[in-house]
Amino acid sequence: MAMQIVGEILKLTVLTGLGLAGLLLILIWKKDMTTKVSYLRIIIQIVSVVAIFYLFTYTIWMILLLGTILVMTLVLGRFFCGWICPFGLYMDLVTLLRKSFKIRYRNLPEKLNRSLHLLRYAILVFFLILPFLLNPIHPWQLPLALFLAGPFKPISVLLSPLEPLIIPWKGGLEFYGLNVSYPYVSNIIFYSSGIFILINVFVFTSLTIVSSFIVRRFWCRFCPTGASIAIVNRFSGFKWAPVLHISKEEEKCTKCGICKRVCPLQVSEVYEQKSGKITTSMCMLCFRCVEMCPYRDCLKIKVAGKTVFKSNA
Repeated sequence: MAMQIVGEILKLTVLTGLGLAGLLLILIWKKDMTTKVSYLRIIIQIVSVVAIFYLFTYTIWMILLLGTILVMTLVLGRFFCGWICPFGLYMDLVTLLRKSFKIRYRNLPEKLNRSLHLLRYAILVFFLILPFLLNPIHPWQLPLALFLAGPFKPISVLLSPLEPLIIPWKGGLEFYGLNVSYPYVSNIIFYSSGIFILINVFVFTSLTIVSSFIVRRFWCRFCPTGASIAIVNRFSGFKWAPVLHISKEEEKCTKCGICKRVCPLQVSEVYEQKSGKITTSMCMLCFRCVEMCPYRDCLKIKVAGKTVFKSNA
């Protein structure tokens, strides 16, 4: 078992090296700053999907992965959502498909969009407290054991956006000897029975793909896993969080509105805020606004106060 884990770690190391090589190639090859960040993000997303496939081979890695996501969200905001999440990659690929057909996307009404963002907190709380509220079979079990092992599988639900299209465990749908799946499909199968398994899987998959084709990153607007806890920076002891953020200089902004139009999640704070650190938890830090802003130094990506990328660089 130990040797197998070491082997998987070596595979991940090689994969990381190939990913870094791909990033270096993009940095050298792409001169157009309005697409360079997007290409970098796609490379990182693809490498992350393969890495997550290996991590999902072992149950213990799933628990560690969820903990890593929560800590990452505190320190880096929703960077995971914009750059690593496999479900996000699938939706971005659907967006590329839509662009290839030259079909315009649709924006949600602003009030509805904000309501969906707030809904993710309610969904998150629901899955977190469900094991503590519903345990009619074994009332003597520790709540922590229920949280980690079921029967309501909150960890599995929260990790569902990371679910690979081919999964290394039983729980998906058999297709030519492969165990195929899709985010949340294994949970749909777990909670369904009979003919409703295929019906529920088809309905959910169709709805998410079609909605992502029409509205950019539709699921990300209320995904419970993407519920950012960056709001803690409102407290005096957490003003540093998140250390990765977008910063704006008001005197260099002409209110052209490009930042608001290109944002996949329709975040308006970058456009509306006068200057300083953009702290909204709606932002998934894809940096498309910084990439497309035509004004030099108007928008900046900062890590611990240091600028790592800026608009019209």
